[in-house]
Amino acid sequence: MTAERYLHGEPFVPKKGALVEIRRVSFGHPDAVRLNKEVQAEYARRYQSDGDATPLDPSMFEPPNGLYVIAYDEDGAPRATGGWRAQEAGEEGYSDGDAEIKRMFVVEEIRGRGLARRILAHLEADARAAGRVRMVLETGIAQPEAIALYTSSGYEPCSKFGYYRFGENSRCYAKPLR
Repeated sequence: MTAERYLHGEPFVPKKGALVEIRRVSFGHPDAVRLNKEVQAEYARRYQSDGDATPLDPSMFEPPNGLYVIAYDEDGAPRATGGWRAQEAGEEGYSDGDAEIKRMFVVEEIRGRGLARRILAHLEADARAAGRVRMVLETGIAQPEAIALYTSSGYEPCSKFGYYRFGENSRCYAKPLR
């Protein structure tokens, strides 16, 4: 996969320490494991819990049934992650053709620069190309920044699904991909 070097159709010119590349990696990649530990620590802090208990396996993010990416800066440091995995109708409340976003995360020191929005657009385009019809995600009330990102990107509240579908702090959103 070639590096994604465009933002809103315009060439992306990085500033010192800026993102220069979004790479497909395995969810088991050492950088993914490290960033996943960071996001788990943040979930634990925000929700006073042990983190996200949703069962995940690297195989869930393998094309054509998923994708996991890391954004790297010009120094090669991993700065953000995100992935999607295919879901179908069943007892957890998904619909046929769903692509579920998982592990969207940007390291704290570079938040607010549009990186999450770039990763989200990248994931949506890939899921659409893979034939998925709807992007879904679950987040929580202790993540108002995430809720603002998703609603400003066209996501709307939907019926709850997934591991936390019965949780009072859980919020689910969806966006058609076609």
